[in-house]
Amino acid sequence: MTKINRILQDWPSGTVVSSDWLKSRGVGKHLVDSYVKSQWLERVGRGALKRKGDVISWEGVVCSLQTHFNRFVHPGGRTSLELQGLGHFVRMREDNKVILWKTPDVRVPSWIHEPDPSVRYRIRSSRLFSREIDAYTEHKTGPLSFLISSPERAVFELLYDVPEQESFEDMHHIFQGLSTLRPRVLQELLRTCTSIKVKRLFLYLSEISGHVWADKLDPSEVDLGKGKRVIVKGGKFNSKYRITVPANQPEF
Repeated sequence: MTKINRILQDWPSGTVVSSDWLKSRGVGKHLVDSYVKSQWLERVGRGALKRKGDVISWEGVVCSLQTHFNRFVHPGGRTSLELQGLGHFVRMREDNKVILWKTPDVRVPSWIHEPDPSVRYRIRSSRLFSREIDAYTEHKTGPLSFLISSPERAVFELLYDVPEQESFEDMHHIFQGLSTLRPRVLQELLRTCTSIKVKRLFLYLSEISGHVWADKLDPSEVDLGKGKRVIVKGGKFNSKYRITVPANQPEF
């Protein structure tokens, strides 16, 4: 068996690999150039290659980043909920994009836009949690497998974008449908969340949602900070969580 055939056996279809990945398998720069010239491989961007003629979906891009480039970028927020069959709780918008989350130290290579220019990514870069906890789930599509936000984590990611990218009304609608969230995971996310706004808004929406899991949360363990947070301009002030909410929301 030739070297290129051995490489292709280890290379999942529909993914991009790095030149470092190839180098670790004995394929240096000159041999890469030869394979490109012979039309075995095709360059996607600097240091990134795919099989000649292979179609790379956005799922393939994410799988490639996590598996072959050591860049932990994961689908989160709305995208994660949709992938887990919870999309009927999410009001789709015309400008819907693939939402990817990462921490500020992770650099997303520019080549991600090359495989399918029609895909629009919204990349969120933030340390939303002070430390990593097990709040991801494996998603499989065909031969591809990668990590996405669990429903619990996805809700926090959505709240991070209120009100700039997500509306309070949409979040209220989403919360009403999420009856199976795990309180243990939610409690840990609340403890480690770095955003005062997100924590207060999460607890408020949890309380008015009336789900069983909401009664199992312990707000006394959560640092809710000081001062007020304006969520909705011109709304009414909720004194318990010190946030402004739409005027039509219930008092408690």
